[in-house]
Amino acid sequence: MKQRAGLIILIAVALIVAVYAMTRPKATTTSGPTQAANGKPAAEITEVKGYIGGEKLGFLADPDVTRILSDKYGIRVSATKLGSIDMVEGDVTGQDFLWPSSQVAQEIYVDRVHKDSASKIKNGASKIVKSDIIFNSPIVIYSWDIVTDALIKVGVVRKVGAEYYIVDLPKLVDMINKKATWKSIGLDNLYAGIIVRSTDPSKSNSGMMFAGLLANITNGGEVVNDSTVGKTLPTVKSFFVRQGFMETSSSDQFDQFLKMGVGTSPMVVGYESQLVEFGMENAQYRDMLKTHIQILYPRPTVWSSHPLIALNANGVKLLDALHDPEIQKIAWEKHGFRSGLLGAQNDPSVLKLAGIPARIENVMPMPTPRVMKKIINAVSGP
Repeated sequence: MKQRAGLIILIAVALIVAVYAMTRPKATTTSGPTQAANGKPAAEITEVKGYIGGEKLGFLADPDVTRILSDKYGIRVSATKLGSIDMVEGDVTGQDFLWPSSQVAQEIYVDRVHKDSASKIKNGASKIVKSDIIFNSPIVIYSWDIVTDALIKVGVVRKVGAEYYIVDLPKLVDMINKKATWKSIGLDNLYAGIIVRSTDPSKSNSGMMFAGLLANITNGGEVVNDSTVGKTLPTVKSFFVRQGFMETSSSDQFDQFLKMGVGTSPMVVGYESQLVEFGMENAQYRDMLKTHIQILYPRPTVWSSHPLIALNANGVKLLDALHDPEIQKIAWEKHGFRSGLLGAQNDPSVLKLAGIPARIENVMPMPTPRVMKKIINAVSGP
């Protein structure tokens, strides 16, 4: 009876958040007016074009961010959503910047440029003029309340204060790869086997980051290298094969998690910032979401840093503007991105959401870009 009531409530949540999904920023967003609020003519506004991870669409479309960029820095951003791996491996002709969601993606682009001739950049790549981390977000797993409760009972998840931690990630991965069912942990209303959905590691950063974390966990908690990665690949590959179709965008996957509910998406990999942003933009549903959706922090987890790669002077202009303290404050308080600036404080109490820790601890490094390419190729291959 409790599960049935919970499912009815979750269906209501899904209907509510479907409205949000239809009104959120689209794959291409333009920030800022053609004329600044201070009367600066359009001719003095620099349009800066680039590719960004979909999780940053809401941030760049924020009216307060666009106002600061326009009024203070004379910038109008024209951004197109693209998976982090796709953007650093694709044609960047005509772009002023790339804004992937990890340093691994950035290093993949650096390696690509270095392999080209010093005198001529080939294959649609462009030299890096400047780069810097703008903000950070840890990789987390989103779960519904009935799923979290079941995982607590089997020792995979532990609640500490108001926060939830995955304290036995190897056990969860083993349950998935051994095709354990939701019914086997007391969730009779959920169909088939236990699964954690992620984005495609060959296209999207969150999937790639989680693949690297799984490889490390499978390697006894040590960062995999060229000599150890091979033994982890069968386990990692099996985890991703079990998912079937994978989204290519973290934002699209998060939308599906909210819209489809626990029956379709019991658990998904994402960024901490995603639920924070949704909760801050939809205060009227905050209490309901706090009750029925939990952020599960893996122990250990990995940081998803968001480095902006400036490809020319326009890109540098945007990069420098994004260091503005007011913009950094908005990034945390309205969109859940932890600051990339030294000494900046991120106070969870301003978010008015339960389960957000002040600090992210138990973090491990990602494998090198060369090793990550081996993992991505193994997961994506036949």
